[in-house]
Amino acid sequence: MLELKNITKIYHTGGEDVEALKGIDLKFRDSEFVCILGPSGCGKTTLLNIIGGLDHYTSGDMVINGRSTREYKDRDWDTYRNHSVGFVFQTYNLIPHQTVLSNVELSLTLSGVSKKERRRRAKEALEMVGLADQIRKKPAQLSGGQMQRVAIARAIVNNPDIILADEPTGALDTETSIQVMDILKEIARDRLVVMVTHNPDLAERYSTRIVKMLDGRIISDTMPLSEDEIMKETVKAQERASINRKKKKPSMSLVTSFGLSLRNLITKKGRTLLTSFAGSIGIIGIALIYAVSHGTTAFIDYVQEETLASYPLTIEAQDVDVSSMLSTFMGKAHSVSEHEDDAIYQKAMLYEMMNSMNSLETRENDLKAFKEYIEKEKSDINSELSTALAGVQYSYDLDLLIYTKNVDGTIIRSDTEAMTLELMKRYFGVDMSSMLALRERSVMGNTSGMMAMSLWKELIPGDSGKPVNEVIEKQYDVIYGRWPVSYDEIILFVDENNEIDDMTLYALGLKSEEEIKKLMDAVVDKKTIDYEVQKWTYEEICSRDFRTILSSDCYTYDEKTGTYTDLRNTDTGLKYLYDNALKLHVVGIAKPSENAIAASNRGFIGYTSKLTEYIIEKAYQSDAVKAQQENPNLDIFTGLPFKDKDDKVTVEEKAEEFREYIAALDVAGKAAAYMKIMSIPSDEAVEQFVSGTMASMTRADMEAAMIPKIVEQTGMDEASIAGYLASMSDEELYGMFSQALVEQYNAQYAAQVGEQLGGMSNEQMAVALDMDVTRYTDEMCAKYYDEVLEFSDSTYEDNLIKLGCVDMNSPSAINLYASTFADKDVIKDAIAEYNKSVDDLKEITYTDYVGLMMSSITTIINAITYVLIAFVAVSLVVSSIMIGVITLISVQERTKEIGILRAIGASKRNVSSMFSAETVIIGFSSGMIGVVITYLLCIPINLILNHLTGLRSLRAVLPLQTAAVLIMISILLTLIAGIIPSRSAAKKDPVVALRTE
Repeated sequence: MLELKNITKIYHTGGEDVEALKGIDLKFRDSEFVCILGPSGCGKTTLLNIIGGLDHYTSGDMVINGRSTREYKDRDWDTYRNHSVGFVFQTYNLIPHQTVLSNVELSLTLSGVSKKERRRRAKEALEMVGLADQIRKKPAQLSGGQMQRVAIARAIVNNPDIILADEPTGALDTETSIQVMDILKEIARDRLVVMVTHNPDLAERYSTRIVKMLDGRIISDTMPLSEDEIMKETVKAQERASINRKKKKPSMSLVTSFGLSLRNLITKKGRTLLTSFAGSIGIIGIALIYAVSHGTTAFIDYVQEETLASYPLTIEAQDVDVSSMLSTFMGKAHSVSEHEDDAIYQKAMLYEMMNSMNSLETRENDLKAFKEYIEKEKSDINSELSTALAGVQYSYDLDLLIYTKNVDGTIIRSDTEAMTLELMKRYFGVDMSSMLALRERSVMGNTSGMMAMSLWKELIPGDSGKPVNEVIEKQYDVIYGRWPVSYDEIILFVDENNEIDDMTLYALGLKSEEEIKKLMDAVVDKKTIDYEVQKWTYEEICSRDFRTILSSDCYTYDEKTGTYTDLRNTDTGLKYLYDNALKLHVVGIAKPSENAIAASNRGFIGYTSKLTEYIIEKAYQSDAVKAQQENPNLDIFTGLPFKDKDDKVTVEEKAEEFREYIAALDVAGKAAAYMKIMSIPSDEAVEQFVSGTMASMTRADMEAAMIPKIVEQTGMDEASIAGYLASMSDEELYGMFSQALVEQYNAQYAAQVGEQLGGMSNEQMAVALDMDVTRYTDEMCAKYYDEVLEFSDSTYEDNLIKLGCVDMNSPSAINLYASTFADKDVIKDAIAEYNKSVDDLKEITYTDYVGLMMSSITTIINAITYVLIAFVAVSLVVSSIMIGVITLISVQERTKEIGILRAIGASKRNVSSMFSAETVIIGFSSGMIGVVITYLLCIPINLILNHLTGLRSLRAVLPLQTAAVLIMISILLTLIAGIIPSRSAAKKDPVVALRTE
């Protein structure tokens, strides 16, 4: 039972209060047809809206099935409108973009009825009002009467207790009005129908009860409830109240929200498309920037992998710290003095540079211990270092002797570096062998891995004994044959055009010496020559005969001299060695792969580490090595003893060896030794001469005396020498000058002794020596040991290396290869951790070539990318704001729809979610359009990049996961932009919304 108790409604408009309802008291039966009559403005519609829960009373109470509505919350009113009330409006209030069927079943959707059930009930309701054949049509395709019948079907489909009709026939003709009234009368048989009308005839004809209103008050009621009816209705109301409490609160599902929004957007295709495209512009910008940036980063990562494969972290047995010298080269020399900027002053760069080079610090790396550490880490599958290492290569002090025959049949050494040195000496008179030796001994020796011109290179070994690392196999394509497997197999690398330079061809024996001579003569005579196109088949290349001669096999024992001589010094000996050497088989030809960037092996021959192991193993079996190992103190090549290190030989040992050496000499040897001993002045005489000379000279005198001699020795001009000497400290200059005086006195003394002893015979000097030796003290013998005895210029260790006998556990260098910069950092960290675990003297130092070249490239690209994205993000935000404005306009356009939804029980949250769904759809469309256009634009961009750079690996690429993230960002931004419009929609007054056109 519905009961109104002293209901008043006051509107606050324009600063004054308007009392629309003034103390309305009414009770309604569960089933009756009540017509409310009255003139316009008497409060009929206001009363109807209050009964329907669209509007709320100011005071009084409305009791629904015995329950007061004073404590009703928004959700309670939503439930009441959805389950208990059905509205029939004068203007139909159908949603235009929904079909007839969808309009009718909308309230069932809010009630949570299943799709199948709501379709059935909606069709039944439409059949009841005679529109079963119109269910697929849109409201615009119906007549006024049909639309009103659809409104009635919508009102009754949820089987409400109350039907509220506001002037249902006001916009209809008489015939159609009668049809509508007949339907309402039929409905009133089992429920309450309250109709507001101006037409008293219709009220008299169809209603069972007429309530008349005037100025907000009820002035008559034709059939109010009796006391008995009130009692019966109260009992029914209590029963119905218990049922209503179990009714589910209405809620619009996300599917419904998206469906309503999607249908609305489809009806406005043009605007939706333009809005989505406008929103996609920012996405396109960001996606394109990211695609190019990602492609560039991927390209850099690819280059890094290849570059790191060519330039590893190199740890050498001897490492030189060149930081101070580099600082000088980079212009960081200090000023001689503080001065004003009023003239040009001198900077002490030459002295500092020479001083830096002179004081370079050489560190010894214990590679034997570090190799043990590396192998231990590699065997541990859980080691980070083991995972980071793409390959490890151990280098040894081996001179690989590879020989072949050229087209003339002449045996030549297959080594471009040796050939280059020979050609420079022969044609230009430049002996570069000393320069090469200097490079190996100096700081440049550390760059040997980058600068070596050798034709033969050891390939990076793979894991688990694999002869070739996967990094190499990725960088190169085998165009003929296969990769080497055995120790006697090799592979030739050509460039990307299947070409080899002429110098390498000569070293391979494919060109004669005459052809090379012709080229060099043309260079000397500055003539231009025409190259003849030459080519060789793969079979011809692979049939070439290469042989490796072991260094230890090159030397044979000479019984006459008692030393080992080099067989290569004669043609016969070289031929003998060649005929008996190990034959190497060319099993394949490789070229850089199509996407290779930093492939370093172009025009070279690669051999496996197995060949190195084979040569070292064989060296230990040779007679020369065994002879040297049996005589560790004697040089088997010269017959001279090795000079022991002074810190290891005592005075007594030197004295004993000196006396034994003198006793073993013949007469001529003793005479020469006596001359040497007598030419050595005493320390006291030297000191007296130096101190006496320096005491009588000033610094200026010393500089003046030294300049002519240094000019004579170096060929530099006097001004440069004077400046160099002037930059030296007193201590440094005095030390340099005193050393020059020592040398001068020694030379003068030796000349005087030579004149004095010139008249003596060898026999006399030999006798004199024998007599003197008996009175020499150990200290004197030790001194003469250093001055008189002849020693080998080599050492025991150097001779073993010369013979190819090295310790496999003590490499001369270790190359650590990584695939990425991240892996390289892991390797660096591992070295740092290793250094923490050992003594300072055993710490490992290394050279990082790639770190010097590419350390900041990725950082720079990322920084540029972030800046560009920041700029484009502004347009993305602007487009999102625009979408928010357009959504706000959509809210204004759909105001009536909002009122309709609220009338059938939709909550404020449901309305808000509907417009949020609309922004999500637009955001998704914008993101999809942006991503699709980006993928399409990447095609011409990649063509342009390929045309401009020639790099096929450099491509703009938008990863799928990034595309998904960008779509989500677009949705999120539009969702945020739609917060204000959706909240605005939710706050709209349903009564006002229904009146909006």
